[in-house]
Amino acid sequence: MLTSLTRYIYNTKMKYSIYDAKARLSELIRNVKARRRVIITERGVPVAEIVPYAEEAGQSLAHRIDQLSKAGAIVRSKEKFRAEPVLIREGAVSRFLSEDRD
Repeated sequence: MLTSLTRYIYNTKMKYSIYDAKARLSELIRNVKARRRVIITERGVPVAEIVPYAEEAGQSLAHRIDQLSKAGAIVRSKEKFRAEPVLIREGAVSRFLSEDRD
């Protein structure tokens, strides 16, 4: 019972209009500190989400990429990443600059 209640509280998303969020900032921060996510709306349309701060220093790059992917901030490529070294030739920068200035 306690576990399911804890999950419910953590996953509860509270909605505030921009006007209400400005007027009730202290309340909004208390809710975020209580591990609740807060959605800010403009004319009823969600425009931002405030989530509890999580220390990211111990997270691996792969974990952070998974988080961003789940949040919809990035879309993973279906192709495997390939990096090829770039050959830097002597005088390339000066040639580029002279071409750019012409």
